[in-house]
Amino acid sequence: MHHHVSRVLPYAPDQLFTLVGDVARYPEFVPWITAMRTWNARDHGGGVDTLDAEAGVGFSFLRERFATRVRRDAGERQIDVSLLSGPFRKLVNQWRFLPEGEGDTRIEFDIDFQFKSRLLDGLLAANFHHAVERLMGCFEDRAKALYGD
Repeated sequence: MHHHVSRVLPYAPDQLFTLVGDVARYPEFVPWITAMRTWNARDHGGGVDTLDAEAGVGFSFLRERFATRVRRDAGERQIDVSLLSGPFRKLVNQWRFLPEGEGDTRIEFDIDFQFKSRLLDGLLAANFHHAVERLMGCFEDRAKALYGD
């Protein structure tokens, strides 16, 4: 399943890059992320770093853990996430933060995933668009809380 979201928010690209890149804080504002552990942080120079992150997620019918590698490129204002382990056959997502007008940012978010289980894939397919929109809402609300209206 692939989904693309584009939003313009009234914050600086660097603010939104920092917010999304701070994966350890996701449990504070994304309700279905119940735990987050990060390790293996590496600075590659030139504003690029990587870390590994394991998220615990909980929905009414699903409790799982999955691990990803997060690559943050401050110069390009881009965050790429790839699967290390978990219930997915495939999981890739990318965030881009582009200047838009006077002090605004256009967020481009792409996610592509497939569960190993056809049952889970089928259950989530019907609600996938809604889930991505809720996720974006969580980040928008967090930006308001941190940076104001």
